[in-house]
Amino acid sequence: MSLNTSHTPDGRGVLIYNGEMILLYTSDVKVKFENFSDPIFKGGKSGALYLTSHRIIFMNSKNEAVKSFAMPFHSLRNVKLEQPLLGANYLKGEVEALPGGNFEGIIEWRLSFPKGGCIDFGQALLRAADMASKARPFAAPPSYAPAPQSYYSAPPNYYISGGNYNGFQAPTHAFPEQPPAGNVFMYESPPPYPGIAGQTAPFPAGGLQFAGGLPNQHPSAPRYENVPHLPPAQPPSYTPYAEAPPLPEKH
Repeated sequence: MSLNTSHTPDGRGVLIYNGEMILLYTSDVKVKFENFSDPIFKGGKSGALYLTSHRIIFMNSKNEAVKSFAMPFHSLRNVKLEQPLLGANYLKGEVEALPGGNFEGIIEWRLSFPKGGCIDFGQALLRAADMASKARPFAAPPSYAPAPQSYYSAPPNYYISGGNYNGFQAPTHAFPEQPPAGNVFMYESPPPYPGIAGQTAPFPAGGLQFAGGLPNQHPSAPRYENVPHLPPAQPPSYTPYAEAPPLPEKH
């Protein structure tokens, strides 16, 4: 996971990598972090959620210390769907900090969807994590590069209408919203970790339209061997899509 590395300086735009595709978007999600001492993670947060070809990105709707966070599929652990007798369904799991991700350690997270669709999103997330795990061993560290200092307007094809991408089907029937026009921007560099289709071809740099510069808020990533040792990650538990339980009732 990386903290505050996925938004433009004004906090309005989401930043994706060159070659990363948005497969699903919802403007109404709630998130909570648990068992982590840093006070900036205290309390529930609400905002928008992007499911991309490489990760999920949360954009906070409020001007708080946590403005955005990204959870690459390869760093997720113990993802589970909870269906309490009282209360709405929710997803929970753990995510490991990325080197240079502005925090250290492992944090527990919980996602809920006020408008419904939790089971649909959970199925898709587990399927995406399963596909990404086959592109790269889970115990292998991803390659990292110094953080870019510029960002560009995203090319027209950054969003996959219908959510069908290289054999992966995002549940756009449950989440029909599309990302707001003009709110998606892109780093020039490709994703530093594989996604559901492995490594993707980046958009030619010569065709990118400069949109702005970034403050030095994203420090260059340390060498992986200098990061505090953490236990090897295990692939998230995965229930085949066809065997998942039925959709929850809309509230």
